[in-house]
Amino acid sequence: MTLELAVDLLGNLLQTGLILAVPILGTAILVGVTVSLIQSITSLQEQTLTFVPKLVAVSFAMIMSANFILRTMTEFCIDMINLMPVMAP
Repeated sequence: MTLELAVDLLGNLLQTGLILAVPILGTAILVGVTVSLIQSITSLQEQTLTFVPKLVAVSFAMIMSANFILRTMTEFCIDMINLMPVMAP
């Protein structure tokens, strides 16, 4: 395996991981900021209040993006399996 191929594989791996994580992490951040803003406006400082909306929103985001995540992971795995003969010395 050449250095260029290794760098390309690593870049592809990081890009795919970031693409798969963005819908879930973005939802968690958006809901967390929204709930924190509402808490600061209403002066309600209960720590457990952020957990339930974030849990529901992240679960919904995972369900809605499951098809995209599965398709992307399948394409990535097929690409890696197809590159195995090139990786061998």
